[in-house]
Amino acid sequence: MKPRYLLAILAGILIGTSYIPLPPWAIFFCWTPLWFTWLREKSLTRQSLKNVFLSGWLTQFVLTAIGFSWVSHTLHEFGHMPWFFALLCQAAYCAFANLHVPLAGLAWFVFSERGQLSRTQRIIALPVFVNIGERIFPMIFDWHFGYTWLWAEFPAYHLADTFGFIGLSFFGLCFNALVLLAYFRYREQRTWVPVLLTAPLIFAGMNVWGYFHARGLAKPDANLKFMIVQANIGNQEKLMADKGPAYRDTVLNRFVDETTKGLASAGGQKIDFIVWPETAFPEIFEEENLSYGFPQKLKKNILTWNTKLITGGYGRLPASGQLTNSFFVIDETGKWMVPPYHKTILLAFGEYFPLAGFFPWLRDKFPEVADFGRGPGPTVLKAGEVKIGAQICYEGLFDWFTRKLGNGGAEVLVNVTNDSWYGKWQEPYQHGWMTLARAIEVRRPLVRSTNTGISTVIQADGQIQTLSPLHQEWFSLYDVPYVKNPAPTAFMGWGFYFLPAVMFLTLAGLVFGASISKRESTGNGD
Repeated sequence: MKPRYLLAILAGILIGTSYIPLPPWAIFFCWTPLWFTWLREKSLTRQSLKNVFLSGWLTQFVLTAIGFSWVSHTLHEFGHMPWFFALLCQAAYCAFANLHVPLAGLAWFVFSERGQLSRTQRIIALPVFVNIGERIFPMIFDWHFGYTWLWAEFPAYHLADTFGFIGLSFFGLCFNALVLLAYFRYREQRTWVPVLLTAPLIFAGMNVWGYFHARGLAKPDANLKFMIVQANIGNQEKLMADKGPAYRDTVLNRFVDETTKGLASAGGQKIDFIVWPETAFPEIFEEENLSYGFPQKLKKNILTWNTKLITGGYGRLPASGQLTNSFFVIDETGKWMVPPYHKTILLAFGEYFPLAGFFPWLRDKFPEVADFGRGPGPTVLKAGEVKIGAQICYEGLFDWFTRKLGNGGAEVLVNVTNDSWYGKWQEPYQHGWMTLARAIEVRRPLVRSTNTGISTVIQADGQIQTLSPLHQEWFSLYDVPYVKNPAPTAFMGWGFYFLPAVMFLTLAGLVFGASISKRESTGNGD
């Protein structure tokens, strides 16, 4: 195998073994083997373009195979595929999931060649193009290395309320570029130590800044008590409850029993909200009073609890009547406090079949794939005195979604999730910390209730409270301090646009600098 492909594989291994839940041991140099191979291409030829793309593709294939190995488990559990076919589909996923890597490489290479950039200028451009790829490529699982800063508890993660976690990823990519530049200077026996030391010095400065920044946050002026209930409903039970009445009583009783135990353990404390996870209630809420059918059973229990319930369940779009994955807030009398929120960002192949709107026959061809209606977008629900920003599962991965919740007045974020299809390895931790990161960007506490874990609360200051065990029945009480009518963070406004503007100006400056150098070189030649 050619050295360039061995280096590409090495980069994939370094990246894949540095993502959550593993220690982020290589995040500040893991891209350098791939970037080194790209820098060896010297002219804008078809072969060079092929080399850049294939090496980038190989890196993304390896990193996906290592960092997202849970995909085959999900296909086996959710799609009921034999392991052989699940692994084949995992390979197909690895082939396409992170194509932003080779595509960013191609864009960078063409830009560098057309602009006639020097090697140093090319290295400066590398993190810009990779981060642009992270920002705009439509990934199913929208990951990047900014999240590892929270996972590793680097105090610099507090700066995400200014730059976002995608911005922290850009800083990490810049550290990779400094390491690579130092390496080339070392090979050429030029001064390299100051260049290499720049990365850890900046990183240390960011951690000091983040530490003191967190100490200056607004103090909470209100408090709520939540009880999160995790009933650990198995996948087969959940499917049977969704498809017919056989297991609906079993599922509801598990949640009711665990809730009743939790209330008994509270010792008479007033609990503001009980929180059940995504689609915890295994039936459609047809009307707001829960006055007939299976929802009546839930209402009878709520009346004995004398507290409000937030739960995932099924609803319908008012206009079309299409089934929805929904978020309900039910008061002490067993009535909706507000109209439900319907999930907006649906999971491809799990909650809808892509392109089925244009080709309806796909729904008939693949009846096992759900066909949920889409909600109206980020929605803030006024539940008594508090404004709740509703997230359903996957929606917690997207910073734009939570920014809109914050700008819409949300004071507390509540995320309901079902991760039962993914096993205990990787995905529950990746999904969990990526969701918790949203609390830092908008400085609102986030309550996360899941069916099988990880359920927890993260405060606006980044403190993570008790974590639930994985795949166990469990409940816990949480005091959740929050700020009434909180001020927007920088990331909710100008901070969202700051680093993209910096990157655009950087590319413009590189082109301008290269043209100046070219004119000076031509002038000297004359």
